[in-house]
Amino acid sequence: MPAMSFILHPGALVCAAMESLLQRGGLPLVIAHRGASAAAPENTLAAFELARTSGAHWLETDVQPTADDVPVLLHDDDVDRTTDGSGAVRELPAHDVAVLDAGSWFSGDFAGERVPELQQLLAAPAMTDDGRRLLLELKGAHTARQVGAVIEVLRASGLDDRVLLQSFEVDVLRIVRELLPGRDIGLLVEDLHDDPVAVCRELGAVTYNPDHHRLLDRLVSSPDLVETLHAAGIAVMVYTADDPAHWTALVAAGVDGIITNRPAELVQFLQQKVA
Repeated sequence: MPAMSFILHPGALVCAAMESLLQRGGLPLVIAHRGASAAAPENTLAAFELARTSGAHWLETDVQPTADDVPVLLHDDDVDRTTDGSGAVRELPAHDVAVLDAGSWFSGDFAGERVPELQQLLAAPAMTDDGRRLLLELKGAHTARQVGAVIEVLRASGLDDRVLLQSFEVDVLRIVRELLPGRDIGLLVEDLHDDPVAVCRELGAVTYNPDHHRLLDRLVSSPDLVETLHAAGIAVMVYTADDPAHWTALVAAGVDGIITNRPAELVQFLQQKVA
């Protein structure tokens, strides 16, 4: 894909995982939501591989613990919607989750796809090739032991510096910061705060990641919100935008990353901006 312009904001506090994230005057990063989940079953290795070949800059996924605290990639509380099994993932041992068919619900072409463990994604070409980065949502409540299990997998992979942890759960983010003081984290939000900068500073969050509809609505009354966050060294990564009309508005707003189910289409859309 043609080179895109990603301009680092000079006031940002960045580590390797945040390199080239904040931008001014460039184009947002393409972040593949649960992989290329419009074209393949979400949160499977097939979806992440399609995201890789589409040219996505980052992958995004959800991690939850099994009954025996093995971090696996699943969005829902239970396995019912996206596998041939049933039950809460946190009540199933990892060996039972590992044999579930996570592809047939989407298409027979993906029969036999599995619910990956986090370590399997980190060892897959989607992560090991091209220096791709991962936006990893700690889904739902986590104990310190469960967060620690995720951290251990990241450390063992050798890719820890390419992973940004995010969550809607403030308590979970506090646990991350207690276990790893200084660790970059992202705050996911549905309803935007009155003062997002203050909230991020209190948590130590380096990204503020809102629902894209809510952000666009807020920009009507607060058109400088993204610039205000940038001035504080805080990136803005929005979820989950699949409509080109919304992409246009988000590019104009100066967001740093767009989380999308359609990474191939967003890559093409942005290529046209720099052609």
